[in-house]
Amino acid sequence: MRVIAGSAKGHKLETIEGLDTRPTTDRIKETLFNIIAFDLPECAFLDLFSGSGAIGIEALSRGAERAVFVEQSPLCGGVISRNLEHTRLAERARLLQSDVMAALDKLAAEGDSFDMIFMDPPYAAGLAGPALEKIVAGGLLKKGGCVIVERSAKIPLEEIRGLYVEKEKKYKTTVMAFLRLEEQET
Repeated sequence: MRVIAGSAKGHKLETIEGLDTRPTTDRIKETLFNIIAFDLPECAFLDLFSGSGAIGIEALSRGAERAVFVEQSPLCGGVISRNLEHTRLAERARLLQSDVMAALDKLAAEGDSFDMIFMDPPYAAGLAGPALEKIVAGGLLKKGGCVIVERSAKIPLEEIRGLYVEKEKKYKTTVMAFLRLEEQET
C-alpha cells in the first residue's frame, strides 16, 4: 500500500498482516480522495478505527492541516507511528491509542472538532451507530463538515438523529456513506 498523492506521494506504508484489519483498497481510497479533494486543504481530519493510518496519512499528504488517529490495537498504533515518521507527517498528527468511544469522549471534553471524520469500523461489530451518536452529541463535527463511513454493502447504516446521508458510493461489497449535520432551527 502506498500514499497516492500529495507531499508523501509514493511512500510505501507498513500494514498489518492477517485478518484482524481490513485495509481500504487502493481503488476505493483513490475514489474517496477524488470526491473529497477540494475539502482537504487546511482541514482538521479525524481517522477512527485507523488500522495502518493510511486514510489519515493520505489526508495529511494532500494538505489536511492536522489529523488525529484513533486506534485501540497497540500493534496498529506502532504501525501508524512508524508510517507517520516514514512519510514525515508526524508533526501534524496525533495518535490516540484508545477505544474509539473513549477517544470521542476525550476529544469532546477537550473541545476539539473536525472538518472531516472518516470511520471504517469492524463491519459486524455494530460500532458505526454509537460512534456517530457520540460525534453528534460531542459536537465533534464542524458546521459544513462531513463524516464518511465505510461499511459492508450487506449491513445498512442506521439513521442517526442530527445527521443525514448526503450521498453514498457503492462498490461490490463496500459502501461509502457521506453524512452531514442536519440544519438546526434557531
